[in-house]
Amino acid sequence: MISKEKGTVCITGASRGLGLALAEAFLKNSNLDVAAVTRSEVPHPLAAAWGDRLRVVRADISSETGRAEVYKELDGMQPLSVLIHNAGALAFKPFAETDADTLRRIYEVNVFAPYLLTQKLLPLADRTHIISISSIGGVQGSLKFGGLSAYSSSKAALNCLTEMWSEEFKDTDIVFNCLALGSVETDMFKEAFPGVSAACTPQTMGEYIADFAFSAVDVMRGKIISLSLGNP
Repeated sequence: MISKEKGTVCITGASRGLGLALAEAFLKNSNLDVAAVTRSEVPHPLAAAWGDRLRVVRADISSETGRAEVYKELDGMQPLSVLIHNAGALAFKPFAETDADTLRRIYEVNVFAPYLLTQKLLPLADRTHIISISSIGGVQGSLKFGGLSAYSSSKAALNCLTEMWSEEFKDTDIVFNCLALGSVETDMFKEAFPGVSAACTPQTMGEYIADFAFSAVDVMRGKIISLSLGNP
């Protein structure tokens, strides 16, 4: 069991949408410090309310420099209890129009960044729950949508990575799980499905994931959990 009383949770993509809701949920429902990783230069929306418990880490995790900055910040904080790979990138283009630069950008953020950031932070991981935020579109057999070949395939890779990480670290106290989300009312969802109402708010999903981070480590490892109320 990961303690709610002492430690740090690191959340990537934590300045808006689900990442912002996750940061707030951990701050409200635990005593863990939060390292909110963001590329945004604007003041973090939670900074004034939470003071020293919130550390805003401005870094581009798709670069080695950015990943080194995250390591540097976390190395000076409490033990790393939870790492959530939430940052994501999306391109809504037909397959025939998706060029190499677009594909590379999506995979840099959605696959390479969590892969290499996890590698970078391994020296800080001990009794750590590492959660990857995926998509139901990356789950085999789920309903697929045209225009999302780059995004959905990158999330399928993240699902497989979770299983591989779990196998390699099965004899340790580092636990890997993956949550494949359905529709959550975020800017990314609106970009992919304009005019469609999402089934879940970021706040509701954030509260669920924060609870999952503490409770799941005793009952599951290496699982891809689908969280969806409908299609998408």
